[in-house]
Amino acid sequence: MKFHFQQAVKAAILLAFSVMIFKLHATGEITKLINPKYENLSKIVAIIFFVLFIVQIKRIFTSTNNSHHKDSLCECCSHHTADPPFNWKKIISYLVLVTPLLTGFILPTKFLDASIAQKKGATIMMAKQSQTARNEEEGTLNESNSNMLIEDHPIDPKLLEEKQEMSKKDYDKLKQQLIQNPIVDMTNYIFSVYYEDININLSKYQGKTIKLSGFVLKEKDFLENQLVISRFFITHCVADASIIGFLTEMPEAANLEEDTWIEAEGKIDIGEYNGVELPIIKVEKWEKIQEPVEPYIYPIDILISK
Repeated sequence: MKFHFQQAVKAAILLAFSVMIFKLHATGEITKLINPKYENLSKIVAIIFFVLFIVQIKRIFTSTNNSHHKDSLCECCSHHTADPPFNWKKIISYLVLVTPLLTGFILPTKFLDASIAQKKGATIMMAKQSQTARNEEEGTLNESNSNMLIEDHPIDPKLLEEKQEMSKKDYDKLKQQLIQNPIVDMTNYIFSVYYEDININLSKYQGKTIKLSGFVLKEKDFLENQLVISRFFITHCVADASIIGFLTEMPEAANLEEDTWIEAEGKIDIGEYNGVELPIIKVEKWEKIQEPVEPYIYPIDILISK
């Protein structure tokens, strides 16, 4: 039996990827990296890696007892049965594969925090989100609002359940229900829906009471009483994470450190940052809280075909 070192390395890499993904699922840390709706898909990927590992095992050892090659293998056959030599390109390709494995097994998995938000230019990003939302909806806002006002049917309570997918019609009904609520309660499930609608229809929400939670984020040009109550918005995985949140004014802002989680209640007002009109929260009461088990916000997928 002949042992092929490079084939063994490939098998080890395949097994390591499978074990790492299953480990993330077993510890529950997979949700720190991807949108929960992809959990089943990632399990399938782990299974595929394991199947490929099983297939690869057969290539690690090859028999050298073929009768017609037993004593004198020709140079051509020896060339095909031997492992190709290592070169820099191959070494680099292996390093590219091994690096995420090392980080996955060695480094602790943690949620994104304010330091990552700062690197993304969080407040500037939120200002752009507010402006872009208005620009995109400007042409269709009046039409969609008029259509919603015609709806006299009661809202199905199931729309307020935690569903990650719904039809465009149901999504519009949900937004109608939310805008009619006297208090804007920013639960994890509807946080992104409220966030989008508040930025589009800011004047309709002005003066309403809002309840929300998030981690503290600050910018150098903020006033002493200003901070942002922030959340990370994950569409697919942490690689596409963006910051959503609200510029907030509260007397105790200067005493709060970044990454502190707070739950606040206040009034929605219209403010400005870098020349862009955006919502601002005038906090009336608040308290420190522990970081929630699921700190990320995820979008509701709108099924246009339904």
